[in-house]
Amino acid sequence: MSDLGPVLQPLEGGHSGRTFLGEVGGERAVVRLYPPGDPRGDAAPEVDQAVLRLVCGLLPVPDVLEVRHADAAAGRPGLLVTSWLPGERGDLVVARLSAAGDADGLTRFGASTGAVAAALAGMPLLRPGPFVDAELTVGAFPDGGLDEWVASRLAHWPESERTPLVEVARRAQDLLDTQRRTCLVHSDLNPKNLLVDPDTLGVTGVLDWEFAHAGHPWTDLGNLLRFERDPSYVAGVLGAWATRHGGGVGALLDGARSADLYALVDLASREGDNPVADRSATLLRAVAQAGDVHAWPVAS
Repeated sequence: MSDLGPVLQPLEGGHSGRTFLGEVGGERAVVRLYPPGDPRGDAAPEVDQAVLRLVCGLLPVPDVLEVRHADAAAGRPGLLVTSWLPGERGDLVVARLSAAGDADGLTRFGASTGAVAAALAGMPLLRPGPFVDAELTVGAFPDGGLDEWVASRLAHWPESERTPLVEVARRAQDLLDTQRRTCLVHSDLNPKNLLVDPDTLGVTGVLDWEFAHAGHPWTDLGNLLRFERDPSYVAGVLGAWATRHGGGVGALLDGARSADLYALVDLASREGDNPVADRSATLLRAVAQAGDVHAWPVAS
């Protein structure tokens, strides 16, 4: 194992508590730990390494410096060590631009992030499913559509909230089924997981690929637009994606919101675990109440 320096410092911005800043050969490095019994299996570090190699040169991603399996018998976690990339966290950039009322900056930043989603949507794969090994073999997702996903993941919700959401999910699934193409999906592509040049507002790093899979081309677009609703930012994101792949921005936004329901439902099922899950549950209840994928919670 490489010498990672005397101290690993937790990196801000995440909720997993598994990502740290270390040092390799006198240079800063990022260390991600994979505890024994990780739900993704022992191959998770190698899968993440393979995904980073797949997109290297197409998107700004760190270099892989070391990868190691977990050793349950020795109580040692698996790990993935990558190079450190420069840049400001995207969620901090959005907050700064919004506070300054910088509509032009928000549009430019949105265009930069939308271009990342568009690039991913242009990386074709044969069928949807999770990556299960270092060869990026595609496994199988559970059978059923979005309505069944709502019914199973939110079985604990009151029927008065769950039933209207199931109806929204059915309409959303019909829309998703109009796009049959499968591509590489980051699946956690939000500003928090992007590094940005604060001057040019270009993306300098795409981080945290542990949820990557083969999936729907609108998934990453929906993630980018989940909580960031400023019209200038939204216009930048949709414009960049449409420039590469075509389509009207109104229909594209419908598709993005529909695709994001899968992640929102999964997050909402874990309400109470972290602030993102709580916020997702609040947003999903607004969608259910309004019967509209574009709904936004009313400020209390």
